[in-house]
Amino acid sequence: MQLILILLVILGGAGLSVEAGLLGPLGHQVGHLWATFSIFGVGAALTFLLMLWFAPREAPSFFAQPSWQLIGGLLGVGYVVILTIVTPIIGVAMTMIGILAGQVAKSLLIDHFGWFGVERRKINRQRVIALVFIIVALVLVAREYL
Repeated sequence: MQLILILLVILGGAGLSVEAGLLGPLGHQVGHLWATFSIFGVGAALTFLLMLWFAPREAPSFFAQPSWQLIGGLLGVGYVVILTIVTPIIGVAMTMIGILAGQVAKSLLIDHFGWFGVERRKINRQRVIALVFIIVALVLVAREYL
């Protein structure tokens, strides 16, 4: 079961690369913020339809949840605006490796300290080595910019 979940995450990551590739030209044509809005608008509409068919009706109220959990929406907008602006300039590969480096570095800290209520997973040697490899990939791909 975990292998299937890992494969789904890999597919999701591949989708993010496609999204970055689409956002650059769209941002150039309609403007960065309009491109961001279109991505979130289409995503919100699709999510709404999925909720109608698959979401439990007895779920606790959205408004009863702690407000700090909504920060993810703000971070998502920042992420998509960054993708829209930088991808045409530095390319999809450089953008995604940079995003990955930031994600893994922060994820290690979130796991290690159990922030946001996630299960604690200590930073160990293998995780640090994985981050180092990602940073090496970032440096190798970034050589044309250095």
